Amino acid sequence: MFEEQVMEKSIISDSVKAVYKTLLANSQVESGLSFLKNDNDYTTDEQIELTAIEAPTFFEENRGLYYKEKLENLNIHSITIDEIGNVFGVRPGSGDGPKLVICAHLDTVFPAGTDTKAKRMNGKIFAPGIADDGRGLASVLSLTRALNQANIQTKGDLIIGATVGEEGLGDLRGVKALFENRDDIDGFISVEPGEPSRITYLGTGSKRYKITYRGPGGHSFGNFGTPSPINAMGRAISKLANIQIPSNPKTTFNVGVISGGTSVNTIAEECEMIVDIRSNGQKELVNLEEKLLSIIKLAAEEENQRWNQLDDITVDAVKVGDRPAGLQSPDSIIVQTSAAASLALEIDPTLTGAVSTDSNIPIYLGIPAVTLYGGGDSGGYHTLNEYYDPTDAYFGVQKLLLTVLGLLGVKGITEPLLTKIKG
Repeated sequence: MFEEQVMEKSIISDSVKAVYKTLLANSQVESGLSFLKNDNDYTTDEQIELTAIEAPTFFEENRGLYYKEKLENLNIHSITIDEIGNVFGVRPGSGDGPKLVICAHLDTVFPAGTDTKAKRMNGKIFAPGIADDGRGLASVLSLTRALNQANIQTKGDLIIGATVGEEGLGDLRGVKALFENRDDIDGFISVEPGEPSRITYLGTGSKRYKITYRGPGGHSFGNFGTPSPINAMGRAISKLANIQIPSNPKTTFNVGVISGGTSVNTIAEECEMIVDIRSNGQKELVNLEEKLLSIIKLAAEEENQRWNQLDDITVDAVKVGDRPAGLQSPDSIIVQTSAAASLALEIDPTLTGAVSTDSNIPIYLGIPAVTLYGGGDSGGYHTLNEYYDPTDAYFGVQKLLLTVLGLLGVKGITEPLLTKIKG
C-alpha cells in the first residue's frame, strides 16, 4: 500500500453519534471491549501461527485451510472455500438486516521457501508477513471471539473470512470473485496492519501490462539495418516518459521491469517490459491506458520506418493487472460509522488518501466499503525485516468491533446504520 496525504475531515451526524452513545452504555458491548483488551496476547500468538504458514500469492491453500479450521472452532456457519481459495462463513444476525463482510487477505508477497517463523526482539516480533496481513487475519478472528464471548447478536449477518490474491499480480482476484459470485453484500470492511485512527475510503486504480517486442534479429554488424525490438522498446519508454499527466487526481506511470537480448553483438529477437499505470480517478486511468497502448504501437512503426521495413517489428501487450479506482463520499454512512467508532475509543479519526486494497472493488461497484487497520506498531512491509509490536494493539480490534456493531445493529439495542441494498 502507498498512502497519499490526508484528504478530508470526518463528518459524523447526530443520529450516528446517538447510536454510539447507546452502544457504549450497553453492558454486552462493554464486555466485548474488555475481552479484546485481555485477548491481545492470544491474538498475537495466533498471528504468529498464521504467519508461519507460507502463503505466496496464488499458493494460499494451506493457510486457507488453517483459517477455515479457525472459523469452525468459532462456530461460524456455512464455511466454504471457493474455487480460487477464498474462505468465508457467516455469523447470522437476528434476521432481516444488512449483510456486512469483514475480511483480511491470506497472501503475502514472499516466495515459497521464505522463512516466516517469528523472532522476538526488544518487544517487537519480526517475520515476513507478520503485519501484512498477519495482523489483519488475526484481528478478524479476535473480533469474532469477542462477539461470541459477549454473546452479542447483531441484527444483520456478518460474513467473516479471508481473500486470496490481494498482493501484486494477484490483482485482487479473491475479492473480485467474491463480488462476481454474490449480489447480496451491503457493506464491506477489509483489515490491514496499521494505526486504528486510519480510515481508507478511496481506492487507487491500476493497470499493468507485459509488453513484448519481437523482430527477426541478427548480427549487430553483419545485419545492421535490421529493425531492433530493443530500439523499439526504447522509443516507447521515451514517449511514455514524456506524457503529461494530471496532478489531481494523482496519476502515475512506471516501467518497472525490462528484459531481453542475447549478447552485446546481437540484434535482439525479443525484449519485454512490464509497465504499471495508476490513478485515483477511473477516467484518468482509462485515458492513460489508451495513451500507453497507442505509444507502444507507434514505437514499433517508427522503428520499422527508420530502416524502411513494413512489419519486421511486432508488439504484443498482455494485461496482467486491472484494479479499478473507487470514489466515495467522506460523509457516507460507512465512513461516518468508522469515524464514530474511533471517537468512542477517544481516538481522533484520520481519513487517508487513496490506496489499493481489497476495498477497491466494492467502492468501484458503489457498495459502501472501508479499509480499517488492526492496531499495533508495524513497519518494514514487504521486506524480510517486517515487524509488529503488539503493545496496546487491541485498540484496532476494538474499533473493528464498534464499527461492525454500528453498521449491523444489535438485537434489542440499536438499529443498523447500514442500509440493505435490496431494501
